[in-house]
Amino acid sequence: MKDVKLYINGEFRDSSDGTTIDSINPGTGEVYAKVQIPSTDDVNMAVEAARDAFYSDEWRSFTQDQRADLLLNISEKLKERKRDFIEAEIADGGAVVRKAKADLHNSASFFKVMSKMARNFKFEEKDENASRAGFSSNTRIYEPVGVCAQIIPWNFPLQMACWKIGPILATGCTTVLKTAKETPASAILLAEILRDAGVPKGVVNIITGGREVVKPLVSNPLVSKVAFTGSTEVGREILKLAAPGIKNTTLELGGKSANIILDDADLDMAVDAALYAFLYHSGQACTSGTRLLVQEGIYEKFMNRFKQRVEEIKIGRTDDPEVGFGPMINENQFKSVMNYIDITVKEGAKLVMGGERMTGGDFDKAYYIPPTAFEITPDNTIFHEEIFGPVLGITKFKTEAEAIELANNSIFGLAGAVWSKDEKKAKRVAKKMETGTVWINEYHLLNPGMPFGGYKQSGIGREMGREGILGYLEVKHLWESECNSRDKKPWFNHLW
Repeated sequence: MKDVKLYINGEFRDSSDGTTIDSINPGTGEVYAKVQIPSTDDVNMAVEAARDAFYSDEWRSFTQDQRADLLLNISEKLKERKRDFIEAEIADGGAVVRKAKADLHNSASFFKVMSKMARNFKFEEKDENASRAGFSSNTRIYEPVGVCAQIIPWNFPLQMACWKIGPILATGCTTVLKTAKETPASAILLAEILRDAGVPKGVVNIITGGREVVKPLVSNPLVSKVAFTGSTEVGREILKLAAPGIKNTTLELGGKSANIILDDADLDMAVDAALYAFLYHSGQACTSGTRLLVQEGIYEKFMNRFKQRVEEIKIGRTDDPEVGFGPMINENQFKSVMNYIDITVKEGAKLVMGGERMTGGDFDKAYYIPPTAFEITPDNTIFHEEIFGPVLGITKFKTEAEAIELANNSIFGLAGAVWSKDEKKAKRVAKKMETGTVWINEYHLLNPGMPFGGYKQSGIGREMGREGILGYLEVKHLWESECNSRDKKPWFNHLW
């Protein structure tokens, strides 16, 4: 059994009050690891370590190029230990083999891209338009915001940790990263990588735990910035905790993404995409395309093909390389998803497929829900609420305008997609969708050089890209006067 410790001030340690929980393998129901849960004293110790590191000569002496080199070194070391991370993502995070491999690749790629961005970012830049010879020179200076509290969810434990830690190292901030208590193993492995790559002690501290850890972490007066990825409900609580200190806050929250299939779409590609959009990681992804909008001209053909292709998906053990679809993370999430299914049935929506727990053999060891789909309207609960499971709502539409109206009928705005062979039409629809990421003839793929985040109640701010770096920086306007004699400063005469 693995022992997942706390990582504070460059050391792996047990909880000061001895509190531990078990991490359960979602695919087998067996205990994978013993997890140390920090006390409030441990949380405060981690924040103080981050504060000391932020002001330390060691971390402040790192040049821009040295930080970029550090990020690149981490990328390479991740690939060197890919087997360890893939095992943890499967056994601790419930990922199927294919997803675990992709997450490792994407995490290493993220650090590589972040390295290039950190190396090329202009942390100090004179604005020639604002400056005027003989009067003033005006410069923007970007400085690290300080100590950060970062909180990540359980569905993409390695990737989320990397997304948070990358800009910390790129900008010169420090952090206390809190993982989800359900999936702490990957982040602690990452701590080993950070240590071996040469990240100074205290720059990155990693703890785990539930909501009982969030309050002392976010509320700590030494914390200058809060970055949270998770549900909109918890995001509201984070905002309340950050409000007294008016803390810089980035939130990446829930989604209810619309996936629009126009009648001139490539049918085979669109069907496979629709399944991939809502079944990736068993629907446990914030960008999941759980509102499928299909134009009436192809609706029947689409649904026939859809039902055929879903039968060909292999569901089973997460450690089977041939499996593409696994279980829910735990019993609580299973019950939540099943409750949404029950609600939708009671509302009278037509059940297209699935809807009941899978049983027998390996299915009895974990919480499997088969691909489930309903024909729904905006009157149904699941048209509006995030489920975080393999449940799809399908809605037929007539016109392009109706599709846009349906897509934007949501409190969320994280992602979405449009499928069409007509590039001009697809782009026209995409530009009218109120959402942070829109794919045209694609789904789920993200580019680490581009911003990711949501409109409306899907969040505040952006991660990745230049925008992701800016979120961890304060900007200072440096005004240098070039009229340096008293007679050239007539505005002083205002008082006399």
